[in-house]
Amino acid sequence: MTQAPTLPAVALAAVPGRRRATLDLAREIEQRGFAGIYCASFGDGLGLCEALAFATEHIRFGTSIVNVYSRHVSEYAATASLIHELSGGRFVFGVGVSHDVMNRRLGVKPGPPLADMRQFLSEFAAVPRVGELPPVVIAGLRQRMVRLAGEQAGGVVFANVARSHVKNTLAVLPADRDPAFFVGNMIPTCIHDDREAAAAVNRKTLSGYVRLPNYRNYWKEAGYVEEMEAVESALERGDHDAVPGLLSDRWLSDTTLYGTVAEVRDGVDAWREAGVETPILVPSSAVGNQLQAFRELFDAYGD
Repeated sequence: MTQAPTLPAVALAAVPGRRRATLDLAREIEQRGFAGIYCASFGDGLGLCEALAFATEHIRFGTSIVNVYSRHVSEYAATASLIHELSGGRFVFGVGVSHDVMNRRLGVKPGPPLADMRQFLSEFAAVPRVGELPPVVIAGLRQRMVRLAGEQAGGVVFANVARSHVKNTLAVLPADRDPAFFVGNMIPTCIHDDREAAAAVNRKTLSGYVRLPNYRNYWKEAGYVEEMEAVESALERGDHDAVPGLLSDRWLSDTTLYGTVAEVRDGVDAWREAGVETPILVPSSAVGNQLQAFRELFDAYGD
């Protein structure tokens, strides 16, 4: 008998106007046996996690991520503990320092990212009278934050990293780390037999990320200097429309999943082989919205 594939985890967002449908979708994700549900900040990911504590029964879920500067640490601790208890311990609290442009919109002037994250972890653990706290998973990109996760947190979660470079990034984690230590990556995913159409969707998804200096610096480190320098030149001259066309197929295939069902499923396996124990697919569709993207993903793992 052929063994059923180990399903990946998925990303889920509570889109305004479709929030009840999102909970129905979460129940189906659980019923189909996916490995987890991870909620971005869009649409209040932490609030969605509170709803998932009641809407689901056994699937693991968490934030991926919340911005440590968005709320007071004591409020985060109280809410995280509440969700942790209500879910029976299925919740993981993913946190990160976000990006300078987002923090400026909040009126926040962060300090050094590593120092701020260390302070958050210390203060979060010390908040009194909130109850048992969930595991904290740190958003990482480069080795220094990953090393901090290995020292002081319960896991690390990436987004849009290069598969060819991830082993190098993970090399700083302790070899004797807890088996429960979480290693995940949010991967833009588009399933369609027309590979070019699927690739165009992922290029559009990542076009916003290449505008962020910390991501460009990471991708340069991962071996994509030419692409990132071309993007920087386009941004300097104000030619934002040129950006998607500057993102090579090699780069796109290293950071996202797209194409046929077989290609995407093989890609999930390749991410696991690279060291990402929990691939988190962020589905988009070449022909529809989030719900259509999940229908395509369900069909891909429907056997």
